[in-house]
Amino acid sequence: MKRLLIGILSLLGAMNVHAQQTFLENQKMFPRVGEAFREKEESLKKEFAKKGIAYPAKQMYIRSFKLDSELEIWVRNSVSDTFSLLKTYRVCSLSGKMGPKRKEGDRQVPEGFYYINDFNPNSSFHLSLGINYPNFSDRILSDQKKPGGDIYIHGNCLTIGCIPLTDEFIEEVYVMAVHAKNNGQDFIPVHVFPVRFGNSRSMDYLGSVSLTDNESQKFWINLKSAYDYFEKHRKLPVVLVNSQGKYVYTTPQQAPSIAQSAAAKPANGN
Repeated sequence: MKRLLIGILSLLGAMNVHAQQTFLENQKMFPRVGEAFREKEESLKKEFAKKGIAYPAKQMYIRSFKLDSELEIWVRNSVSDTFSLLKTYRVCSLSGKMGPKRKEGDRQVPEGFYYINDFNPNSSFHLSLGINYPNFSDRILSDQKKPGGDIYIHGNCLTIGCIPLTDEFIEEVYVMAVHAKNNGQDFIPVHVFPVRFGNSRSMDYLGSVSLTDNESQKFWINLKSAYDYFEKHRKLPVVLVNSQGKYVYTTPQQAPSIAQSAAAKPANGN
């Protein structure tokens, strides 16, 4: 009986230690993540030092542009700070065309406002970060039975509707995302735009597509409002979704009243 009691207490102690283990420590136990930290942290520290930003960042924001094949990492260390651009990565492949994802199997990369909802250290695509497609807007505007899912930012440079980077690049992004989550950022925002709205050539192309796709044109004009806000303020607007699936933007101070009057929900909520 005494031995059994000692065994139970030892097991409970081990469980308590495991529960207290940080997200960072847990992730580094996976071979690919541990290697990524060993290979990438020193170079990332130098990148941060060049920008005059303390490492690691407590908050990060990911912004991607489909046609321009770019993914940006913005960082800050306080909610009162503005975001600073740390690095721009090349997205190495693209499936589908301009326009939002609306059903399973359409090969489309989603467009809209999301957050990281999964860290996969054992991904078939090296490492991967899931985004919460479908969000509230997608659930209203996409196929009600089969909207699709399993959208990731990942390595391996292959894609059917995801955002692929090289293995080297996803390792850096993954390390920064682990640090941000470990520092308390439960919702790392990911904004996916059809084009970089400040690029005239990209805008010309988008305009040519809009001539035959009026619904997408309205959707893109709606997305551009959030892009413009961030370009002006270097802070993110609060993004809500109204009952028609349209994005509604406001500031943190105005969000409660806007949400109530518009019967809106957070775009990033599940």
